[in-house]
Amino acid sequence: MEKHYLAPLFTPASVVAFAGLREGATDAIAAAHSPTSARVLNEALRAQRFTGTLQFLDIGTSGTLGDLAQTRADLAIIALPTQEIAAALEVAARIRCRSALVISSGVDGAEAAVLKKIAQREGLHLLGPNSLGFQRPHLQLNASAAGPLAQPGSLALVSQSGALTASMLDWAHKNMVGFSCVVSLGPHACLDIADVLDYLANDAQTQSIIVYLEGIHAARPFMSALRSAAHAKPVVVLKAGRKPAGNEAAQTHSGAIVGSDDVFDAALRRAGAVRVRSFVELFSAAKCLASRYRPVGRRLAIVTNGGGPGVLAADWVNEISLQLAKLSPQSGASLAPLLPPTASLSDLIDLSEEATPAHYEAAIACAAKDAQVDGVLAIFSPKAGADASAMARALANVHASVGKPLLSCWMGDASVGEGRAIINAAGIPSFRTPEAAVGAFGNIAAFYQNQQLLQQIPPPLSTLDKPDIEGARLVIESVLAERRKVLTEMESKTLLSAFHIPITKTLLARSAHEAMMIATQLGFPVALKIDSPDISHKSDVDGVALNIMNGANARDTYRDMVERVARLMPDARINGVTVQKMARAQRGREVHVGLVTDLPFGPVIVFGAGGTMIELINDRAMELPPLNTFLARQLIARSRVAETLGEWRGASAVDMAALEQLLLRVSEMVCELPELREMDINPVIVDASGAVAVDARILVDNAGHAPGGRSGDYHHLAILPYPARHERVWPMPGGGTYTVRPIHPGDAQMLQDLVQHLSPESRYFRFVSTFAELPPGMLSRFTLIDYDREMALVAVCRDRSTDAGGERRETERIVGVSRYITNPDQRSCEFSLLVADDFSGKGIGSRLMESIIDAAREKGLVEMDGLVLAGNAEMLKLMKKLGFSIKRFDEDPDFKLVSFAL
Repeated sequence: MEKHYLAPLFTPASVVAFAGLREGATDAIAAAHSPTSARVLNEALRAQRFTGTLQFLDIGTSGTLGDLAQTRADLAIIALPTQEIAAALEVAARIRCRSALVISSGVDGAEAAVLKKIAQREGLHLLGPNSLGFQRPHLQLNASAAGPLAQPGSLALVSQSGALTASMLDWAHKNMVGFSCVVSLGPHACLDIADVLDYLANDAQTQSIIVYLEGIHAARPFMSALRSAAHAKPVVVLKAGRKPAGNEAAQTHSGAIVGSDDVFDAALRRAGAVRVRSFVELFSAAKCLASRYRPVGRRLAIVTNGGGPGVLAADWVNEISLQLAKLSPQSGASLAPLLPPTASLSDLIDLSEEATPAHYEAAIACAAKDAQVDGVLAIFSPKAGADASAMARALANVHASVGKPLLSCWMGDASVGEGRAIINAAGIPSFRTPEAAVGAFGNIAAFYQNQQLLQQIPPPLSTLDKPDIEGARLVIESVLAERRKVLTEMESKTLLSAFHIPITKTLLARSAHEAMMIATQLGFPVALKIDSPDISHKSDVDGVALNIMNGANARDTYRDMVERVARLMPDARINGVTVQKMARAQRGREVHVGLVTDLPFGPVIVFGAGGTMIELINDRAMELPPLNTFLARQLIARSRVAETLGEWRGASAVDMAALEQLLLRVSEMVCELPELREMDINPVIVDASGAVAVDARILVDNAGHAPGGRSGDYHHLAILPYPARHERVWPMPGGGTYTVRPIHPGDAQMLQDLVQHLSPESRYFRFVSTFAELPPGMLSRFTLIDYDREMALVAVCRDRSTDAGGERRETERIVGVSRYITNPDQRSCEFSLLVADDFSGKGIGSRLMESIIDAAREKGLVEMDGLVLAGNAEMLKLMKKLGFSIKRFDEDPDFKLVSFAL
């Protein structure tokens, strides 16, 4: 049961092909009766010897039902005319195929739906239709119409374009790039990109993944699979169809300045993947990331034998927001005597035209050891008397001792070909231009920065004071009951107040006389703003007046404003004018915090410079909710206005903690109020004393519910928050307590410690393996999980010990873990349980199982299954006690199948 559910599709031991071509058929018959895809598939399958068994069938002459009953296959490949595909799927089901591939084109949505229904009814995992198929080079299986079988390698390719798949394979063949797996997905596909990514995340043959993407339909499964894959191995994405920012239909500033491509960027960052912009960059990024360099920063040292190429590289470093690394004074002093007198170490490490292989070796070794350097780029440009091959050998010699990313750029063509070959053979990423090399380092830096974002799994609510969620919902319900979607300023600020976001005190005046009295009571100066659900931007109709200094002025301003707005927008409903005390911040900065709703990624939080010129400034940084302090800080740092938030032009630094808190509060609103569609809090005035929201505008709509959705399942979010509701504290027999809670990535080392300290028998009972510790890929897969489709609960207790100095120390320790993973049928799940040997018999295993059963029930699952080794008497005893049925497992008599109806 450890095998991935798509293993029969992508790692079949036996294949049957329905390609309309019988053994012994002539070319003329084949041409007359087989579609082009069938002929291409036949040639592709026969061009090499598949490592498993391969059989060709014709649905018209395949024999009797008795004959079919003798046929078995993991995978059925179908390349037939559209009208014959359904019949072939039925035959595949009769011969007990567990997966099917349909290679075709032009199958419309209705026809694809029929095929999907058949596949679901028969329990077939269906790849296609409208697919060019897939390739598995290490199995010698070319189940595709995408051209000759690729060379074996560790790189996987998933593409939503058949034409681009074929082009990439052609390019890769010439450039000696090998693949572990190549998958072509088309429109109306039954298995989508999320399913394939999920498989590749667990594929031992795959070390890195490149994806060509045109669009996604469901954000939650896509983000889940992408996060899982990117946590296990580098994932690089090339997306087509980039749209310019801007949405004319948007009713808030945030909606107007955010385009769907910006949101896609934010989603990829949060998933831990890297995005590239070009076809060639896709492969170079994957090549660099597959080198598995340790996490790096953004400081790149440039070693060159020519000033011009070095300056080009340095320019591109600045262009893509990297940093040009400079050697420390100590490193410079030790390196200088080893270089030519004409060398320069001021910014670039310019070895000058007198550079020799020894000079390159010394400079690269020195830069690699410097703590101020995160990566090294070696550039060589042809010079009279300079041996490009010797320089390349120097690079290869020093490569083994360099623990940081080392990239190369041997410029030119005819004279450097041999040198490039030496560099490639040494496994050093090689580029023809300085800009391409710098861009590749930028991808390495981005990957590891995004991995930090991937590790963040915040809960929906922060540790701040609990908000008044019910009060906020009542405000929204009253607005929707009136068939409105735009909240007034007063209603918007009420929502902010419910989540403890500081606001300026605001009162609504319905007459000029009321405006005068309210202004006098609040104290001058005050601001007056038109209050209307039909006016999106008050400034556009002169609906804002600032610095009103006395009551008479407030009265007159009210009259003038209402008359002016009524004239400019005669159909607008005017509730009155809001009066608020002017925020008097000492050298405060104006920022904006917003929300937009994207299809398909859902709500996205936006941060940037605020004020009336927000759209002109066009400063936007984005993050998918939920946020924690780390994510809020990163969101602020990505904005341009961040430069002004420290000490700036004589002004004190702002209260960053207050600004981060405000973002956390907005995140809470987004998580708990699925009705929110757009929001502008603009401006937020932030200074050394705190942050206050001056104005706000919010749009709401009825919240849709996912099929089978439950209250609190956060179906509207692309990333499911940490399920803190499952955390419980339980008494330990004999005294003390332990906590049962969902696992998170920070538990990796504690989980590894648990496994390392198990007895060999306990390890074998759980993993059916003799390993002494969890492999890195398995450890990451066990700790960064998608709570939407699986759950892992850990039992954590506190160990008390005394160190060598006599001080008492307290550390956390995982002493047990239970887990379920939802099966592809979305109704049942598979479970596992592990308890530390020295905590056996304390009831922790029973508690963990009861807790994981409750979590599976809450998810709506109806059955829980597991495999237990027949010799594991204690586990079987516990299963019987908990009410599990215990049966023989026909596929392997060493195991018992235990099941529980939820």
